[in-house]
Formats: sequence, C-alpha cells, structure tokens
Amino acid sequence: MTDDDLERLLEASAAETRRAIETRIDETAAELRHQMGIDREATKHEIQLVAETVLETREELRRTRTELNEKIEYTAAETQAMIKFSHKELDRRITTLEGN
Repeated sequence: MTDDDLERLLEASAAETRRAIETRIDETAAELRHQMGIDREATKHEIQLVAETVLETREELRRTRTELNEKIEYTAAETQAMIKFSHKELDRRITTLEGN
C-alpha cells in the first residue's frame, strides 16, 4: 500500500467518522428537542395546577375570613346583650335593696 493509498484510506475513514458523528449529533439533538418539548408541556401543566390550587386556597381563605368575621360579630352582639341584661338585673336588685 502506497502513501497515497493510505492517505485516501485515512481521508475516507475520517469522512465516514465525521458523517457518523454528525448523524449521531443530529439524532441526539432531535431527541433532546423532543424530550424538552415533553418536559415543557409537563411543566406548563404543573404550573397550571399550582395556579389553580393557589386560587382555590385564596377563595377558601376569603370564605373562612368572612365566616370568622360573622361569628365574631355575632358573639360580640351576644356578649353585649348579656352584659346589658346583667346590668339591668344588678340595677333592679340594687334598687330593690335600696328601697327596703
């Protein structure tokens, strides 16, 4: 085998190796793009679920706040009514005692 034959053989081998590497790079890039697309869609879906959960939680907190405010107002009104009744009862008792 001559030097020229060896050089052509090496060039042909290098070209074949280059084509194989380029093909593998292209295949890998396509696989990665495909997987990234799948991952991106999954991430979008998960973000949507989190956003929906946040909105539901916010609404539940609003409802709870409203219920607690109503309960506090009701309890305060009841307490004030009991205090008024108690004061009236005490006033009646003192008035009765003073009258004797």
